[in-house]
Amino acid sequence: MISDEALMLEFQSGSRPAFERLFARYRGPLYGFFRRRLNGDQRAEDLTQETFLAVIRAAAHYQPRALVRTYFYSIAMNLLAAERRKRFRDSPVGSAAPEATSNEAPDAVLWVRQALEKLDDSEREILMLREYEQLSYAEIGELLNLPVNTVRSRLFRARMALKGFLEPERKIAESAADGEAAESVKLRRAGGEAI
Repeated sequence: MISDEALMLEFQSGSRPAFERLFARYRGPLYGFFRRRLNGDQRAEDLTQETFLAVIRAAAHYQPRALVRTYFYSIAMNLLAAERRKRFRDSPVGSAAPEATSNEAPDAVLWVRQALEKLDDSEREILMLREYEQLSYAEIGELLNLPVNTVRSRLFRARMALKGFLEPERKIAESAADGEAAESVKLRRAGGEAI
């Protein structure tokens, strides 16, 4: 299998098949990156396409100083920041820009989304880059211009904060399930008695 860096260099030399292979490798991951952060299918698709357009436009200037994966995600992060600025600027003063949400998601998914929203922006981003995008500590550090040990400590803090936000939800769900089970037992016991 040809490395991403070799494919990028081939594309820089004018190879369309090299770009098509890069597109095939990164279209899904970049779409997921945007979709998880914007909660909207159409805008996520648009920003994925814009990422590849930016790669095409900047191909002549590409230098293999970093992994292609990091290069793509840095472009994606810049586009995401611009999108968030645009949403904030276009939203009414004093209110956050609304982001689409899915009503079809199971409760557990909604709890995780809500807990992620409670995290600081920097903690949430590091956690999502590591857990969802599967970037290494070094790649995250390079992408965010942070030392690797800072990435590790922030990731640890983010995981602990997320766990703290999720614990009450888990206990509520368990107590609700316990309450339903207790009610079921009461009804079974009362089944033979006149109430």
